[in-house]
Amino acid sequence: MPMSPTNPPLLTRKELDARLGGAARAWLDEALAEAEHAAAHQGTEPPGGPYAAPPWELRYAAAGRYCGLEHADSVRALLLVEARAALPALTRLYEQGTAAERRAVLLTLHRLDLGPTALPLVEDALRTNDTRLITAAVGPYAATHLDPHHWRHAVLKCLFTEVPVAAVDGLARRARGDAELARMLGDFAAERIAAGRSVPADLTRVLALTTPGAAPTEES
Repeated sequence: MPMSPTNPPLLTRKELDARLGGAARAWLDEALAEAEHAAAHQGTEPPGGPYAAPPWELRYAAAGRYCGLEHADSVRALLLVEARAALPALTRLYEQGTAAERRAVLLTLHRLDLGPTALPLVEDALRTNDTRLITAAVGPYAATHLDPHHWRHAVLKCLFTEVPVAAVDGLARRARGDAELARMLGDFAAERIAAGRSVPADLTRVLALTTPGAAPTEES
């Protein structure tokens, strides 16, 4: 299975403006204006009736087509933040979206005022074997809100699917002194050895972090 890269940084509006052509910038201006309008009128019925998708959600799906696939995550994140997307909209975009659209939802969760309410989306992503979704799911939102049990299994899922543990936000901080995680890592390594398979180098790295006196790193 190919290695999955860590999540690229999301670009700011200013950075996007410097990279997008005129037509794409104009499209983004209109999309963000629609998202801002939706945020200012939350709780009111969208144009077209109660079952119609707000215009900004249609823009969300079209971001790659109008702004380029390489900028789609950043554009979608800006739309979610500008619209102050609530859990129902996020769930709708996640459940009805492509893998790329789902990834953008996961990448933006920590920028929204959601508390732990969006954890079902993270947990769903972690049940898949899509390394793009798993990589996005173990970002800052998971580091803050996943309970110890689910967080440990998220780390193991990364090892199993060969997602680099560098993608796990707050890894050193949460792993330090975690004896249960150390036990799970040891069991996983033993299973790999018994099956004649190699132990991922990242497993040794995480295991070292579980030592109570492990030195802090930049990820702490």
